[in-house]
Amino acid sequence: MTPTTLNRTRRVVGTALAAATLAAALSACAPLIVGGAVVGGVMAVDRRTAGTQIEDEGIELRAANRIRETLGDRAHVNVTSYNRQALLTGEVATAQDRQAVEQMVSQVENVRSVVNDLAVMPPSTLSQRSTDTFITGKVRASLVDAQDISANSFKVVTERNTVYLMGRVSQREANRATDIARGVTDVRKVVRVFEIVSEEELRRIAPQPAPVTTDTKPAGG
Repeated sequence: MTPTTLNRTRRVVGTALAAATLAAALSACAPLIVGGAVVGGVMAVDRRTAGTQIEDEGIELRAANRIRETLGDRAHVNVTSYNRQALLTGEVATAQDRQAVEQMVSQVENVRSVVNDLAVMPPSTLSQRSTDTFITGKVRASLVDAQDISANSFKVVTERNTVYLMGRVSQREANRATDIARGVTDVRKVVRVFEIVSEEELRRIAPQPAPVTTDTKPAGG
């Protein structure tokens, strides 16, 4: 085998091994998407339709791009959309910027309403944002630990130690999640941005478990 042929063979083998490694990683870690629903992921148990979840992601992306193009580095704004309701958190330099951001986001396609909780103050520090991320993780873990509510029915956002809770939930679930969040260390305040639904509607929109089938075939048959 000539040196040129040997080098070509090595490249082909290397590429094949890399592709196999990537495929294995994707099959082990990535959720399976079937007809717009993620099997084994959040979309399979989310109380929003698959279409609404995609719309919410689009709202967050388009709104963030518009804010960045208009305000640049002089603002720190987070946009969180749930069921086409956009929550604005973070900090802006002036009251005019605060109003401008709300106006921009309200004009984003598919936005149904805007909850503006932006503060007029200097942007939060990286240390504060790290603390907020840690608090969000602790609240989510506490919701998962609770046996009487579905953690995947809630979105959790933290800004300057204030926790925002979003979701389509019953009054009982709203109260329970609020109590849980308030009990997490370093949480100063809990803001509820819920869409309250009745228990009857909750039963209607909640994902139903797959039917369990049993094999009644006699042994040895």
